[in-house]
Amino acid sequence: MNTWRGLNHRTLRANLPVRLTSTFHKPANIASLLKSSAESTAESSPEIEVNGYVRTIRKQKRIAFAAVGDGSSLQPVQAVLTPEQALSLSTGDSINLRGKWQKCPPGKAQTHELQVTEATRLGYNDATTNPIQKKYQSPEFLRTLPHLRSRLPFNALVLHLRSQVIGSITNFFNKEGFVQTHPPIITSSDCEGAGEVFTVSSNASKDSEQKSDDGEVEHFFRSPKYLTVSSQLHLEALAQSVGNVWTLSPTFRAEKSDTPRHLSEFYMLEGEMTFVDDANQVMDVIENMLSTMARDLQGSHTVQQILQAKSTQTSEEAAEEGAVTAEELSRRWQGMAQSGWPRIQYAQAIETLEEAMKQGTVFQFTPSWEEGLQAEHERFLAEHFGKGQPVFITDYPIEQKPFYMSKTPGGDRTVACFDLLVPDLCELIGGSMREHDLSAIQKVMQERGMLRTLTPEQQAAGESEIPDHKLYEGKHAGTLDWYLDLRRYGSVPHGGFGLGFDRLLCYLAGVGSIRDVVAFPRWYGRCDC
Repeated sequence: MNTWRGLNHRTLRANLPVRLTSTFHKPANIASLLKSSAESTAESSPEIEVNGYVRTIRKQKRIAFAAVGDGSSLQPVQAVLTPEQALSLSTGDSINLRGKWQKCPPGKAQTHELQVTEATRLGYNDATTNPIQKKYQSPEFLRTLPHLRSRLPFNALVLHLRSQVIGSITNFFNKEGFVQTHPPIITSSDCEGAGEVFTVSSNASKDSEQKSDDGEVEHFFRSPKYLTVSSQLHLEALAQSVGNVWTLSPTFRAEKSDTPRHLSEFYMLEGEMTFVDDANQVMDVIENMLSTMARDLQGSHTVQQILQAKSTQTSEEAAEEGAVTAEELSRRWQGMAQSGWPRIQYAQAIETLEEAMKQGTVFQFTPSWEEGLQAEHERFLAEHFGKGQPVFITDYPIEQKPFYMSKTPGGDRTVACFDLLVPDLCELIGGSMREHDLSAIQKVMQERGMLRTLTPEQQAAGESEIPDHKLYEGKHAGTLDWYLDLRRYGSVPHGGFGLGFDRLLCYLAGVGSIRDVVAFPRWYGRCDC
């Protein structure tokens, strides 16, 4: 008998059992099962296996019928069981079924049904205490149950849509040669004191600010750090290393907004392109990305199921804020799938709004060059110019946009930027050319009060603290100095954009609130689980 000490790799290979094939058998997905049955002319199929949840069950004296769903389709499969098989089953139970997938007699609502030969209850549902009920429940109520509401068929479809949109956009960027990256979530930028950031601290003590032996505040990272409000700055650094880059990353803003358009944690799809000198090149990529995605998915099972849900929505669902009809949602998809989106300069947009007022259109806020575009103005422009398609508004006034945007070529009042507006929802994307000249961006930062005067300690330390080449008129950029390094050391013309990914899903799913397309939404005062 071999001892462990005497075994070698040949002995082990000879004595140990070898499994040549996997024993795993994948149960049928209900969506694919229903699709295959619609295309098949066979009366029945070999035995199949289905996992899912009992949506409804009807028990009769000699037979029982269960509607079983698994989150892949609005339509459940009808399972035909014996009274004994159905005895212990109730609505909401998770089950495993085996049986024959057979064609139904003419006249039935469904084309096929599962003749069950074996039924196993996997998990019991206490229907008397389960807060998710078959009756209409408002979105506001369901938001208190984020861990359960995704089991509802429409909410499950929205999760499928999110996954498929990500897949389509990922494929697009791969084909276009973009590199997917993972920029940091914790950053040194505080948005220049905008008051909309979350500060990061450890839980080592009850107080977020720990004290060192000399009484000074002791930070985990030596100085205050924050949850990111945008990945743009870090993407610019990566783009100058590997070329065009993109990311889909969580973003955090400590806004006390209580609107259907805002969350404290949300996803941004951001991209940066190098060696481009015209914002139209960036807009071309955005238009191609979204129109390709829309064409990819418009005819998909998931989108068709969402349209079907909209066509059969109840009066309560139709009355929800931001609800749209199936026809309206279909037009959104068609408009996004088409190419040739209008591109309108900000100056023309203001003129159009002013002319509309002369013709009798009433706005709550009077449009003006200085005050910028309000949501009502954006909705009007999207409808007026887009006629169902997205619309780019370009070349906004310098004063309305961040410091990093470059000026419009040949102009001093505007920057080379754009917002993408979609009907009903308004702004979906913002982007611009980035200022890549060091002295130009330092001048803007100085004018906006973003550069900092040297402290007495820094002055005393001289170049050992902050070298002269990092000063502009005797001031330094603080935590943004690394960002200026990108201009000091071989900068190139570049531009980029940021897309509110959850807003995009709202638009494509016909959902009125961003809180209902995010599985676990967080907003001011709410972080339930």
